[in-house]
Amino acid sequence: MATPLALGASTMMTALALLAGGAPAAPAAADEGVPLHDLVDAVAQRLQTADPVAANKWLTGGSITDPARVKQVLAAVAKDAESAGVSTDYVTDVFTNQINATEGIEYRRFADWKFGAAAAPTAAPDLSDSRAVIDGLNHQIVSQIAAQWPLLHSPGCPDALTAAKAAVATERQFDDLYRQGLDVATRSYCGSQAF
Repeated sequence: MATPLALGASTMMTALALLAGGAPAAPAAADEGVPLHDLVDAVAQRLQTADPVAANKWLTGGSITDPARVKQVLAAVAKDAESAGVSTDYVTDVFTNQINATEGIEYRRFADWKFGAAAAPTAAPDLSDSRAVIDGLNHQIVSQIAAQWPLLHSPGCPDALTAAKAAVATERQFDDLYRQGLDVATRSYCGSQAF
């Protein structure tokens, strides 16, 4: 069985491929029986940017938390939500969880690298490249939220979300850390509305 650091390296390679404009490591096509697949897959791809971002921050001495960037992201997704005709509060909650999950993965990577310096990165993509990918995925996530709005606000949401998370986590070969991140990133998709 692969170690968490080895799985992290695999995830970093996938994220680097995304940054280079390559194909995702796992299928991205929606399954007819998994209607939230494309939404959750975009969330998963965004989570996978945590590894190259953490590597950049590790090598440059950057801080994991960046309140100015968070404010910029939340303003941009709120604007996208308004344009798409969906609740800006809902989208802001969703992306707050997404950012928390991503930062959690980054903190874990820093801890792993402190405990095992030999596994620490020696190179990383430029942060602006990662942010361009993140911005594109943010827009895709908001578009998917708008497309799936009725399901996200229905009694069927929890089951549909569970099925999508299971499918995407399996396809992307997520380890326990990334599965936990996916749970955190999607925790408010169904939970805040009254049915």
